Amino acid sequence: MSTSLLVTKMQKAAEQDGIDADIFAVSASDADNNLANKPVDVLLLGPQVRFMKGDFEKRLASKGIPLDVINMADYGMMNGEKVLQQALTIIGDK
Repeated sequence: MSTSLLVTKMQKAAEQDGIDADIFAVSASDADNNLANKPVDVLLLGPQVRFMKGDFEKRLASKGIPLDVINMADYGMMNGEKVLQQALTIIGDK
């Protein structure tokens, strides 16, 4: 699963930047379970499921959790630093 490689690179980037973050990936079908049982500051969708963004926006509206789709180029290049910065920017705008 390429998403798990991206998560590993994001975790490494967070560690190098001194950021304490719990970064994890789950399948779209398991997202609701994780959203109900884990504290979530931001949800990033992989570009391959960007068509689900509207559905997730409806699910997250009452929870106040921001949502975005990972940039396709950053995902393709497995650029953990840029995707981490995307998440941090979204959290900062919250």
